[in-house]
Amino acid sequence: MRRTIWLTILSVWCLTGTSFALEVVRFAPLPMEDRETVVKQFRPMTDYLQQHLGISIEYVYADSYADILEKFRNGDIDLAYLRPLPYVELRASHPQAEPLIHFKEASGQTTYTCGLVVFADSTFPLENLLDKKLALTQPLSTCGYLSANGLLRQHGSNMESNNHRYLGKHDAVALAVVQGPYDAGVLKTSIGKKYAHLGLKVIEETAPLPSFALVGNKATLKPELMNQIRHALIAIDSEGKHREMLADWGDNIRYGAIPSDDTNYDVIRELLEGVTIPDEGNF
Repeated sequence: MRRTIWLTILSVWCLTGTSFALEVVRFAPLPMEDRETVVKQFRPMTDYLQQHLGISIEYVYADSYADILEKFRNGDIDLAYLRPLPYVELRASHPQAEPLIHFKEASGQTTYTCGLVVFADSTFPLENLLDKKLALTQPLSTCGYLSANGLLRQHGSNMESNNHRYLGKHDAVALAVVQGPYDAGVLKTSIGKKYAHLGLKVIEETAPLPSFALVGNKATLKPELMNQIRHALIAIDSEGKHREMLADWGDNIRYGAIPSDDTNYDVIRELLEGVTIPDEGNF
């Protein structure tokens, strides 16, 4: 009798084509050229979310933050891993962008700073800088033109009075300053300090800025699923029972998370006031 019932159910399923498909969440990680590196960093996290929430996560790859933001606005991305500046740019044009969590830094903090760096032996007076050559990361990098301009404004100057070139990565900025073609550079402070043994010196820092966030798209994701994603990540015990599991996660996402809020980004909005960030360098 039991076998007959199961055969009947199977027959109905085959005839109707009904299946129990998992809800698909389209996730955009960092824009990078090497997709294998991206997968290695983020796959353990997305596997964790799939197992705990019963969803299917598909990766949406992009070559730039501009590409990610466009796809997010067009409804082609449900979830994205974003730096502060790209998030603020996105939120301004797409209010449905909602920060879910901030990932903690290795220090345990949920903030970081950007630093102005020079070679240790160089003479670099901070006040009223003019016509200096600065190495920067990317236009939409928080530790790029935005933070550089904010740091110079504190000392009577600005980026318009100086020269800059985008080099892409923080490490490239550090090495360019060490090797000499640039008078100074701006990058994530913690990365700059790793090059102290080569003579790189941090001479000024920004105020604390919000760390990387996981941002949900309210236009495409259900509120209950967004809450489930948030709670699944903040429930992780990075110093206790989940420590071994997190060893396989990417360096920027393995130290736990806390809930995020849009007001955390007001410091970025203040830096943006009256500033137009150029897409290219000027020398």
